[in-house]
Amino acid sequence: MKNIGVISNIQKDTEFQITISAVKYIEEMECKPLLNEFMAYKIGRKELGLKLWEIYKNCDFVVVLGGDGTLLSVARQCAPYGKPILGVNLGHLGFLTDVEYAEMYKALNKCIMDDYYIDERMMLEAVILKNGVEMESYTALNDIGITKGSFSRMIHLKTYVDDDYVDTYSADGLIISSPTGSTAYSLSAGGPICTPNIELLIITPICPHTLYSRSIIASPESTVRVTILDENQDIMLTVDGQQGYKLNLGDEVIVRKSQYDTKLIKTSGKSFFNVLRTKLKE
Repeated sequence: MKNIGVISNIQKDTEFQITISAVKYIEEMECKPLLNEFMAYKIGRKELGLKLWEIYKNCDFVVVLGGDGTLLSVARQCAPYGKPILGVNLGHLGFLTDVEYAEMYKALNKCIMDDYYIDERMMLEAVILKNGVEMESYTALNDIGITKGSFSRMIHLKTYVDDDYVDTYSADGLIISSPTGSTAYSLSAGGPICTPNIELLIITPICPHTLYSRSIIASPESTVRVTILDENQDIMLTVDGQQGYKLNLGDEVIVRKSQYDTKLIKTSGKSFFNVLRTKLKE
């Protein structure tokens, strides 16, 4: 019997009917669904409720009912536990979710029967240093952004790869992206598209005030170090566009390959280029 974590986006499954149907199917397959305490209470199955860390620790795999944003959040939470994730898309076509809702039962059946493969994705680690002291650390699947606020002036970011000085960017910000994140914020800023099965770091300035600034590709063994050169500015570090930390003059952001990776379950046979071709036509 498999233990299957079920994480739902309640803004997409507003009446909880998709979650209820997933739980019912999992039980019909003689497996045990694991829900967070809020969702278990909402669907009247409090006996299935666990804290998030307990779900990730005890499950065989996680089913994410939502979109790419929901999957990004679960990927960060689940990373230390190394459990595979099946993404079921309830929104627009995404790059990370594997199947649409109509294909959910077929995909669940394949997962229960171990008829799938794992697509391992490199993750990023970001550490914030203030006066040389570590203040916070984050894990990201897509990207780490350093960006100015809505009403701030251009910011200045002194950037190194390992111990080599790269440039001091005068720009709206800087994105350090994984290959998975190359189709997200980095792409919007003019960065390259990379197949997600490789490992590298992509450094892309946002609206740089120069004609020569372009994306830079760095080795996955490299460390990117960015020093904030502005004060009294609204400057934020963002993690997958979902978490944030306010940065100040002299703060350093260290970004490197994470010790963790994201294990995406693939059952549909859809290739990266099939999805890319569809997305670029939207």
